[in-house]
Amino acid sequence: MARVSILLCLVILVTLGFVGSLSYAHDTEVTSKDVESSQKETEVVHKSKHEEKGGEKVNDDHKAGSDVDKKDKKKEHDVHKKDDHHEKKEHDVHKKDDEHEKKEHDVHKKGDHHEKKEHKVHKKGDHEKDGDKKKSAHQHKHGSEKDDDDDEDDEKKHKDKKKGEHDDDEDESDTDDDTDDDTDDDDDDDDKDEVDADDNEKDNIGLYELKKGNITIKLTNWGASIMSLHFPDKNGKAGDIVLGYDSVKSYKTDKVYFGATVGRVANRIGKAQFKLNGKEYKTTANDGKNTLHGGKKGFGDVVWGVKKHKYDGKKPHIVFTYTSPDGDQGFPGEVNVTVTYKLDKENELSVVMEAKPKDKATPINLAHHSYWNLGGHNAGDILSEEIQILGSSYTPVDGELIPTGEISPVKGTSYDFLQLRPIKDNMKDLKAGYDINYCLDGKADKMRKIVELIDKKSGRKMELSGNQPGLQFYTGGMLKDIKGKNGTTYQAFAGLCLETQGYPNSVNNPKFPSQIVEPGKTYKHTMLFKFSIVS
Repeated sequence: MARVSILLCLVILVTLGFVGSLSYAHDTEVTSKDVESSQKETEVVHKSKHEEKGGEKVNDDHKAGSDVDKKDKKKEHDVHKKDDHHEKKEHDVHKKDDEHEKKEHDVHKKGDHHEKKEHKVHKKGDHEKDGDKKKSAHQHKHGSEKDDDDDEDDEKKHKDKKKGEHDDDEDESDTDDDTDDDTDDDDDDDDKDEVDADDNEKDNIGLYELKKGNITIKLTNWGASIMSLHFPDKNGKAGDIVLGYDSVKSYKTDKVYFGATVGRVANRIGKAQFKLNGKEYKTTANDGKNTLHGGKKGFGDVVWGVKKHKYDGKKPHIVFTYTSPDGDQGFPGEVNVTVTYKLDKENELSVVMEAKPKDKATPINLAHHSYWNLGGHNAGDILSEEIQILGSSYTPVDGELIPTGEISPVKGTSYDFLQLRPIKDNMKDLKAGYDINYCLDGKADKMRKIVELIDKKSGRKMELSGNQPGLQFYTGGMLKDIKGKNGTTYQAFAGLCLETQGYPNSVNNPKFPSQIVEPGKTYKHTMLFKFSIVS
């Protein structure tokens, strides 16, 4: 009996232990599930946080199962509470971000306002119209020169985007020595550093610069003019070898065409009239009864546009443009004109002038009007310089410097410079110096050497080649009390002009080479200046 009681007790104890184990295991399983559930909810919270930071708002689902006990619900409640707190923080962060964006917007708004102000400043142009009457440097009439405006601010303002990258871009071979065929090869790889014209450029008068090797040139778009050209002498000292003014504004009141591009018809038209296709045209008289260099407001007296400009590099260049309207100074038809100055090869300046009539035939004769003094613009007169002009004949003129229609040989006359000689040697019978058109040797429309000019004192030499039939040789005899650069006052013979051109008054002389250009045709005038040093 006692043994049975003991066995019964053992069975009861075993049973209770088994039940306890089951209960413990169940509790462990529930706890494990609770932990797992909590971890999953935490992952959802972190996922929500990451997705909201990425800019996409996500709605989380935290529904609990129906079999989770109160402890699970409490944990879930805590998790939601933390999530709400987290969302509140994110909301604050977004709010700060919105405030930051608002500040950035305000900054951009101020920037736009600033740019708008700058645009208004740039839009201001020099719209001043020049009503001054242009007088000829070739006349015996000289009014008093206005005091030049040494407007340094104007020069600095328009110094121009001259800084291209100071490297030579891609290598480009150029074996063409004939500049006549090199009209507008500015469209090469070197052009990637050039500056295109501003829409308002045509209304502004600016100062522009080209530099390559020993040559530095300053130009202005008033009259598409050269203001200065620096080249070293035999001692290596750079000097300015063209006459001109310090200030760009002074060119607006210039009366002697310093450095200008002159046209539509350079030189003189007798009695300011001509007949074309059966119709008589009267042009503006500005040289007594005659028309000189295009009239009162010729191409040298207008603001040109700037199509392209490259300050340095392999081929520094600038392209000026102008549209002359139908009826301009009495000439028929609209004409589009370009002038390109380029420092191509070492110590060489090319000048290419082109003009295209739009819908009417019209006379076109452009010329470049720099006054050269190889000793320096302030070196005194040019009478000791030696010159050779390869023109075997010339066109005699009357008292008003209008050609008589004759063509005479230079041999045995004061006009004979077929051999290099000092200018003063042949001037004994010409008190006013030279102002005459040479009929050049060689075939027109082909580049050939025309002039050689040497200043022995400085050692500078200049050779001029061109493709025109004529050359106006003018020794500046009519210059008088012209206030020029650096306080210099220019007097008679301070500089000389070498104007390649068609013959003067050709429109009234059928024996002279024609200057009439038909619509669809292109007038092309090319010059090449080569500078060097002689011993």
